Amino acid sequence: MTVTATPAGQPATGEPPTDDGSARGGATVEFRHVTKRYDPGQKGPGAVNDLSLTVPAGKICVLVGPSGCGKTTSLKMVNRLIEPTSGEILIDGRNILKEDPVELRRRIGYVIQQIGLFPHQTIGQNVAVVPALLGWDASRRRKRVDELLATVGLEPDRYRDRYPSQLSGGERQRVGVARALAADPPVMLMDEPFGAVDPIVRDRLQNEFLRLQGDLAKTILFVTHDIDEAIKIGDLVAVMRVGGVLAQFGTPEEILASPASDFVARFVGADRGLKRLALFRVRDLELTPAVTARVGDPASEARQRAAADPMPYLLLVDADRRPIGWIAETRIPRDGTLDESLASAMSPLLDRNTTLKDALSMMLDAAVQAGIVVDRAGRVEGIVTVDAITAWARENPGEADSIEAPPA
Repeated sequence: MTVTATPAGQPATGEPPTDDGSARGGATVEFRHVTKRYDPGQKGPGAVNDLSLTVPAGKICVLVGPSGCGKTTSLKMVNRLIEPTSGEILIDGRNILKEDPVELRRRIGYVIQQIGLFPHQTIGQNVAVVPALLGWDASRRRKRVDELLATVGLEPDRYRDRYPSQLSGGERQRVGVARALAADPPVMLMDEPFGAVDPIVRDRLQNEFLRLQGDLAKTILFVTHDIDEAIKIGDLVAVMRVGGVLAQFGTPEEILASPASDFVARFVGADRGLKRLALFRVRDLELTPAVTARVGDPASEARQRAAADPMPYLLLVDADRRPIGWIAETRIPRDGTLDESLASAMSPLLDRNTTLKDALSMMLDAAVQAGIVVDRAGRVEGIVTVDAITAWARENPGEADSIEAPPA
């Protein structure tokens, strides 16, 4: 099966490597009719069968599917930990099967679920493994280690001289990512990197990973068995089925909107309408202005503004327009001034990057009909309602399946 997807306007190659073998940005990765059979005499299907796909430079491609579908085997063929039986794998047009495997691996970052840190080495020494092999001097290695630890959210002076056993699972996973980035590789391979941590830490690591990718623009092949993670992480998703066959390759939107087969439809789940809301964000909606009043404002004026709005609540804010809480219209005094004691219920705080799925979930969990959208300083920008999200879904049938609004 041959499937390619190269979004318009994306570069076909990454930047050339520097003298030390590192490369800024990403590189195109291409599978051409790649097959892997562990038994040379095997006649039937192998672990991976006739895999063809292209990952543009700087994009994240997630390989997802059930156990035994060949996703990890496909990943390991890129750095030749597993050798393909037939076919070609190219990085920026160069056939990796003609390169020295050791040199190839030094140009590819690799992160695994078990992390694989050396327990007898400090965190700094672990991160500097590949730069040391490349012959970087000590001062350059130290500078790179500190830069990367800070990048993944670990204070260098606090973590550099610790040992892996002194870190939490989430912290060790961050170190694993830092180590994979040490020589600034154009391509990174990640094999279920967040699978061994709890859901809260996993979500935080995913968000941190996406933030880093926004700055680094590496080409990343990412293996997971979790379709929700694939949708959240991937620019492109390769759904594989048992037998090492590529079932569908495309953007998350394409796969959720138009599954190529019954297998893909079952794998992504019956709730794919909700899953598709994870692909769009609060910034995609037109915000509803919030009727606000500041602490100390005349109550009579606030009461008039609230009465003129369809929503029977007033949002009380502080002097910097940061939300304090809602005041029901019936509780607004006829005279005097507003104070914090009048505010009762509070809505979830959202920002423009919150996914519509998360926004809807947060509102339902809080048993409210509106979320407050704030800027980086926490100032009110507007509100988003459950009705607004469900209306948007109905008005964009090509972008989200129909979702019924929950009862008020």
